[in-house]
Amino acid sequence: MDTSKRNLYCNLAALCLLAVVLYLFDQYGTEYQIRILNNMAVFITLAVSYNLVNGMCGLLHLGPNAFITIGAYTSALLTMSPMEKQMSFIIEPLIWPFSVLQAPFFVSLIAGGVMATIFAFIISFPVFRVRGDYLAIVTLGFGEVIRVLCNALQGVTNGPLGLKGLQPYTNLWWSWGIAVFTIIVITKLVNSSYGRAMKAIREDEIAAKAMGVDPFRHLMLAFLVSAFFCGVAGGLMAHLITTISPTLFTFFLTFNLLIIIVVGGLGSTTGAVIGAALFAWGGEALRVVESPMNFGAFTIPGIPGMRMVLFSVILMVVIIFARRGIMGRNEFSWNWLFTKLGLNAK
Repeated sequence: MDTSKRNLYCNLAALCLLAVVLYLFDQYGTEYQIRILNNMAVFITLAVSYNLVNGMCGLLHLGPNAFITIGAYTSALLTMSPMEKQMSFIIEPLIWPFSVLQAPFFVSLIAGGVMATIFAFIISFPVFRVRGDYLAIVTLGFGEVIRVLCNALQGVTNGPLGLKGLQPYTNLWWSWGIAVFTIIVITKLVNSSYGRAMKAIREDEIAAKAMGVDPFRHLMLAFLVSAFFCGVAGGLMAHLITTISPTLFTFFLTFNLLIIIVVGGLGSTTGAVIGAALFAWGGEALRVVESPMNFGAFTIPGIPGMRMVLFSVILMVVIIFARRGIMGRNEFSWNWLFTKLGLNAK
């Protein structure tokens, strides 16, 4: 069988298997298990899109929490009915046209992504005039500016009160469907001529420019695509938690994403997926150390916060023994798997 056809069939089989697993959890899984799977899918979307800028382009971008915030608030405001908005905005009424607009969940997600992309386009001009630590400071500052504005703009975000009582539209099909779509789009982009140009800029921007690559155009493309999917993921997060406020979108969210892509492997989409899955599942699995444990005659009391201590130790071990992350810059491929199994086509 032709290798390309075999890989296509394997991809379709993997998608069918994922659909079966999601169906089983949706029908028979507990609410806790479903919540973990939803969190995992949302973090996969965020990590894969964030890795496009930090890993593929080699930029230290520290402002994804800003785009997540914009997408979350935009999506939440569009799905709320005018009556719900009137009841929520008790200190200062919501400004027009958000006060009268209402849209389906899918439209609100797209709107959240588009709004995040517009803001990314506006700040891309000053952002890409600098490099290195200065770029990190600029993007970090943008994230903090958006958080402060969410606190201050009572007529748009309801200030510190936030938005409550959102409809829980995010389910396994929405979260994982968008996660798979994000992986496909980012993978196609990375493997295209644009992706090769991004990698060339990462390795040596001056040499890439000398070969005819326009760094500004390619970096902006990666920045806008990443912002769009961060905005969409923000909408998913808002309708998963059903309550959002400025305290939810601090730099700690960006820090978690940075941990995910570093542990998975900067520049690897597969590593971003693995890192996000381990982060979402492992963070919950370690909760057992915060509960009392009985070992026969010995009882170890639960220690609040021990979960984060162990998580930090595990992170240090991974960084020490896998300095480039779990995957490095490598990607999973069916050809590699079949070669390892001795089933590769001759």
